[in-house]
Amino acid sequence: MKKTINQYILSGAAVLALSFGMASCTDYLDKTADSDVNPEMAFMNFQNFQGFVEEAYNCIPNKESNFWCCTFNWGEDEIMNTGGGDTHLTAHIDLGDYRNWYNNDQTYLHRGGGSLNPTSNDKFAHSLEHAWYVIRKMNLGLENIEKLTNATQEEKNFIKGQLLFMRAWWHLEQMIYFGGLPYVDYVIPADGPFNLPRLSFQECAQKAAEDFRAAADLLPDNWDNTTIGKRTLGKNDLRITKVCALGYMGKALLWAASPLNELGAQTGASKNGNTYKYNTQLAQQAADALGEAIAALPQSPYSLAEYKYSDIYNHVADKSANSCYSDIFYTTGQSWKMPGGVEAIMRGPMPDINGSNWNFAKLWGPKVNNLVEHDAIIHMPTANYINYAYGMENGLPITDPESGFDPTHPFKNRDPRFYHDIMFDGFKFLNTTPGAADKDYQYLQLYTGGNMVPTGDTRRSADGSRTGYFCQKLVPHQCNKYDGMYNWGGALQTYLPYMRVADLYLMYAEACAAVGGATQKSSRCNLNAVDAINILRDRVGAGHVAEKYLSDKNKFMDEVRRERACELAFEGFRWNDLQRWLLLTEYPYNVKTRQEFYRVGNYDYTKNDPRDAEVTGWSETTIVERSFGTKHYLLPLKDAESYLYSEYPQNPGW
Repeated sequence: MKKTINQYILSGAAVLALSFGMASCTDYLDKTADSDVNPEMAFMNFQNFQGFVEEAYNCIPNKESNFWCCTFNWGEDEIMNTGGGDTHLTAHIDLGDYRNWYNNDQTYLHRGGGSLNPTSNDKFAHSLEHAWYVIRKMNLGLENIEKLTNATQEEKNFIKGQLLFMRAWWHLEQMIYFGGLPYVDYVIPADGPFNLPRLSFQECAQKAAEDFRAAADLLPDNWDNTTIGKRTLGKNDLRITKVCALGYMGKALLWAASPLNELGAQTGASKNGNTYKYNTQLAQQAADALGEAIAALPQSPYSLAEYKYSDIYNHVADKSANSCYSDIFYTTGQSWKMPGGVEAIMRGPMPDINGSNWNFAKLWGPKVNNLVEHDAIIHMPTANYINYAYGMENGLPITDPESGFDPTHPFKNRDPRFYHDIMFDGFKFLNTTPGAADKDYQYLQLYTGGNMVPTGDTRRSADGSRTGYFCQKLVPHQCNKYDGMYNWGGALQTYLPYMRVADLYLMYAEACAAVGGATQKSSRCNLNAVDAINILRDRVGAGHVAEKYLSDKNKFMDEVRRERACELAFEGFRWNDLQRWLLLTEYPYNVKTRQEFYRVGNYDYTKNDPRDAEVTGWSETTIVERSFGTKHYLLPLKDAESYLYSEYPQNPGW
């Protein structure tokens, strides 16, 4: 009997995959997975064993480009245009239609149509649904590690460390969406019984943390400085290191400590204070792992990218900069160099050149008059998120009465990251002089009644901005038909890292704050919680956390969370953060708004900085209000999975 691989790779339970095993090609024949691997060849030496391991790297999906038009921001941070955007998971999440995740090829969670293939170099052949395949493969490697006899101790350590890391990582990536799972740490015989129960998230995370810890003890700080790594200089950027393993150990433990996994799904957490209730023992363990990772950064290939710009609106780095913040997210004019720069810690492979232009680079700017060509899809930031996350240059949130925020000059003196990430009213969108038909669109008109917002013209909901903003953090605004950065000559490449250095500081600050507040620190690191936040603010030139937020543990946690929202904006983490903080159901985190305002006077945007323009009537209009209940804190499993055996139940409410 012949069955396709997709019948065995299941995103939530993958029970048949776990019990029968799979081939690493399109079809599976009725034989055990062990028989597909010749142990005399696959495990005999480092080179062969490393090739066996590297299929796990190959399986890591590209969040941005695992399909033509992808979606990965499902919090209150982003909304999509009407029309084409209505089919994306972002819109379905807004409606509470979580089951759409497994009927939607536009996310890295799911790959339909029989296209999933772990050995493929095609970016469209990968999704999180590889998880159980990879976990079984890593277990197979671990059970055969003693066959690696023709190898040095360093080679054995590196192989085992990668196997342990990948087993834990693929478990964790599923857990953050579906909750606790069976933690499969052995090869399940093809003819054996399968009745592994779902563990709690905390139980599962602790097992993952043990694997991450063991991996960290075996892996190098920097592959380039090892005997093995010297043989592959220039090709070690994506390999797992000690810092990466420690970072994920800290993440697993912090997620386990977080309110959702300590208290369970509930509503009203923001009102009764439950959003601040962490498991302090797990939080301390997370802080120790993350503190150790931060302390190891000087010996690693990672560091914070510099935020030095001579022209922030066009992302032109200052000549004195040795690295560039924008390089974390995209590169251009560098022969399609993979993004990440010095800051990316965890990435998957980038299998093709010029792959970002079809179509990720064309999903962020206005479609009016075909200014951004192809695909009637626009990702745009919500006004509520910008007003929450992007505070003032002095470090205060705009709601603080001492912040200096002026609703008549709302774009002035904002957090420096605002000017890097956001296109706002008056922004020069087209650097190349447009033709006569497009001259009115060279400078964005995003005020109420402007030519790129829906007021008075419902078409603008489909081809303009529904919120009064566009985003250029991940894709620069020059990706348009006039400036042409998405054309071949621009050599544009985009990639969104799964973890970067800034996240280590953010998670460390949160874990320490959960234990003891702003001055709490780990013995593994010389920083306390507020130090970690201020390092990120120093990087961009924003003010430190104000003294008045330091003495109150909850108020300081609010600032830690706001810093996370600003620094990691639109990178695909927000839904998971609101979920684990028990805030998905809570106002104002369940609304998406449009910014309303009118221009004052005849401000000349062609000669003056748009941040200095005067406006009036500053207010917000709600576009979407999510009606969520406790079931919306986890994605549902596929029904076919939850019906397979009694020890693997569906998530509550589904």
